Amino acid sequence: MEGSSSKYFLATLLLLHALTSHIGSTSAARVIAGSPSTDFIRRSCGITTYPQLCFTSLSSHASTIQTSPMLMANTVLSVTVSTAQSTSRMMLKLSQTHGMKPREAAAMSDCVEEMSDSVEELRKSLSEMGQLRGPKYQLMMSDIQTWVSAALTDENTCMDGFAGKAMNGNMKNVVRGQILNVVHMTSNALALINKYASIRG
Repeated sequence: MEGSSSKYFLATLLLLHALTSHIGSTSAARVIAGSPSTDFIRRSCGITTYPQLCFTSLSSHASTIQTSPMLMANTVLSVTVSTAQSTSRMMLKLSQTHGMKPREAAAMSDCVEEMSDSVEELRKSLSEMGQLRGPKYQLMMSDIQTWVSAALTDENTCMDGFAGKAMNGNMKNVVRGQILNVVHMTSNALALINKYASIRG
């Protein structure tokens, strides 16, 4: 009973967190909508698979991004790192929930490890992005693209662990909902980084 209550509490907490973040991002976008920087963000996000998420996650950073593809790539990566870190911490807490079925516990353990790997790969990418200059530019950009792509693979692998009818239930819905958001953010980051690479290449 205690384990079930914990799961529902965490599910509610995650839902409120996601809703609050979405409302905050949407409000920020509404306040500064129409400026050259937000127009630039909206156009840039048009190349991504999830343009609305891209815009709402970046519009509050318009003053930082301005109209620079380089600052856009750096900012989207920074925002993605923060989202992945938050989700990784949440997965670690969820892994400590009592009453999980053996298969759920195994999938959660794998997911915690995969999200930790994803965060590390994204952090390395962000660090490399801050040093992206000079004769080693092409090699460094290739490293960044490889690491972000690997992070995306890790996130998808985590989500796949909770696929199938045998994993139906509250825990599956909570985990897949959280990871899907990170997958979409990372996908958008990779698209914008690739676009920046093509401009500089």
